[in-house]
Amino acid sequence: MHWLYLAIAVAFEVTVAIAVGKAEGFKNRKWTAITLLSGAAATYFLSRALLKLDVGVGYALWTSVAGVGITAIGALFFGQRLNLNKAIGMVLVIGGVVGLQLSGSA
Repeated sequence: MHWLYLAIAVAFEVTVAIAVGKAEGFKNRKWTAITLLSGAAATYFLSRALLKLDVGVGYALWTSVAGVGITAIGALFFGQRLNLNKAIGMVLVIGGVVGLQLSGSA
């Protein structure tokens, strides 16, 4: 169940990143509300996942998977450039996540 909680936390964290970009410095109330609510939900589900995962591993997985997801969504839907250096960085992050998972923490 902790992996499901972590996946939900990642989805909400990706939502935070998208929403904060649209919140216009918290001037847009709708996107500000989405940012804050998504952030609270992300934190809640991360805390549930951390009941079983080591804190360092869980937090690293949460931030890194969300970062890769945000970068991919930016390239696919928001016209942001995905160059070779970003792609290599994403591969390295994914490799690190796999290494953490294989460390046997959960």
